[in-house]
Amino acid sequence: MNGHARDGRHQEKAAVTDHPAININTADVKSLMTLDGVGRKVAEKIVEYREAHGPFKKPDDVRKVDGIGGGLWERNRERIVVK
Repeated sequence: MNGHARDGRHQEKAAVTDHPAININTADVKSLMTLDGVGRKVAEKIVEYREAHGPFKKPDDVRKVDGIGGGLWERNRERIVVK
């Protein structure tokens, strides 16, 4: 198979949109680890930052966490939400 649907559409984007949004104000370590490029250490840092500083006000505030760089943010920005 060459990555195209039978009607000719490219299918790679589906993998990104199939994953649910992650509320970084309530997500546990395991849920945060479903984000692309987020391992246990970074997920734990997100939770620790949230506990120390209170809830994130906007999704890109997660970039304040040590270990979250621009690339990781860009890969996950569609999935990261705050509520």
